[in-house]
Amino acid sequence: MVVTQENVAVNGSRRLSSQEIADVLRERIRVGDLKAGDRLPTQAELAEEFGVERGAVRQALRALQEDGLLTNVSKGSPPRIAELAPARGEPQPTMVALGPRLSEAFAVPRVRVDVVCHTSETLMLALSEPLRLIHEGRIRPDSIEFRVLMPSRDINLAFPVLVEGHGAEDPVHQRWLQMRNAQARVLQHNLHAVRSTHHIDVHVAFRALPFTPPMKLYLLNGEEALLGYYMLTRREEEWESRTLEMYDALGSQSLLFSFLKRAGHRDAVFVEESQKWFDALWETITSDLTLS
Repeated sequence: MVVTQENVAVNGSRRLSSQEIADVLRERIRVGDLKAGDRLPTQAELAEEFGVERGAVRQALRALQEDGLLTNVSKGSPPRIAELAPARGEPQPTMVALGPRLSEAFAVPRVRVDVVCHTSETLMLALSEPLRLIHEGRIRPDSIEFRVLMPSRDINLAFPVLVEGHGAEDPVHQRWLQMRNAQARVLQHNLHAVRSTHHIDVHVAFRALPFTPPMKLYLLNGEEALLGYYMLTRREEEWESRTLEMYDALGSQSLLFSFLKRAGHRDAVFVEESQKWFDALWETITSDLTLS
């Protein structure tokens, strides 16, 4: 079974945030569990499923509506999943674009994925698609190598941060650290699972950045670079019986711009230089990352 954020809690007693609920619903839409025209469950049913108050569900639905994923939004009945008809070649939100690109990358014998990100939440969710294809026997790479760079636990993050200052104990930092570690463990577990069940040579490594990356970067087999900028927003979230007002980035909504090595000189140079940049960070100023 592929473990997701739906069945692995970051903290045993922690409730999912509205952003996390929205991301779970986005993933269900992306993989086809929820199809265009389907009606969502009621707010009460969603609140019961996720173990949250209706207010968190309403915020999640508003986020999906702003993304254009819901239609017929009214107080009288649950909304429906909207028809999606993105123009070919146009940049798409990370949650929409990453899964298909990973699936294509996994179709080669030797898979290599290098990532710079703030947390691995979107990567963890998007990975479910290629892993499902492996479990169904539709693709079978000989080897899979993942290298992931994320911010160190020991730095003062540029984001997320409280809108107002904090004391010695920073709840926003603690929340981010718990999410970073839990999501990375799920990513690691799901990749290692195909090693034990399908005897694929799998290597997963994490290293810690001494700075907060302002963008996310995915390098796929040295042939494609996907770049997205973290867009900061001011928002509130309930965490351990507190309301945190913070500046944060909604990474799943970042538009991913694709650069293909085969597309021509400019794209090829961008992919090559991005790979050199990643390799240099990996081999120089980064440090071991402990998921604890």
